[in-house]
Amino acid sequence: MDERLADLSLPQGYSLYDGGEIKTLQEGRRMGMLLLGLALFLVFVVMAVQYESLRNPLVILISIPFTSIGVAAGIYWLGIPISMPIWLGLIMLAGIVVNNAIVLVEQIEIEREQGLPMIEAIVEAARLRLRPILMTTLTTVMGMTPLALGFGEGSEMLRPLAVVIVWGLSFSMLVTLVLVPAVYRMLHYFSDRASTAAPISSRESLSAG
Repeated sequence: MDERLADLSLPQGYSLYDGGEIKTLQEGRRMGMLLLGLALFLVFVVMAVQYESLRNPLVILISIPFTSIGVAAGIYWLGIPISMPIWLGLIMLAGIVVNNAIVLVEQIEIEREQGLPMIEAIVEAARLRLRPILMTTLTTVMGMTPLALGFGEGSEMLRPLAVVIVWGLSFSMLVTLVLVPAVYRMLHYFSDRASTAAPISSRESLSAG
């Protein structure tokens, strides 16, 4: 619309300006981004307090940006414009995706406490938690599919929210089972090497003294 109105010639004494609807849309977009950022911050703070570490919360939160790939594919393929229901859907999606990642990471920690090596603990945790993750994902996706298809009168208002959850949650299942274990191994591998290298260097300095 802006591109078409850019070359519009108006008579003398007339001017063109934006009405209140565009301003309302812009304010809603800013509010949606603010709410999404606040939700992610609160989730990170709660997990950091519970784990008493920053590694596992970072592993869990890394799944949220990659989940947006599925959301972008869904709204692009269906031709849905970005609106306030999409931002609300992203906030809801962030909580669901985080829950799946927490289930997997917590089981990995349990397996490692029982003495399993890191790779075996990741494989065993993925095997044990595959069914709960599938149950959470499939039940939510199936429940939101009728709304995402736009059945019923008045469904146009909430259809973008349902599309975000269905597409994002379907893609997040792959992210949870593949990306989260890979990031977990990478972060813990380097941190474990750093923690084991520090005592060795301190003992070498004591023996030299």
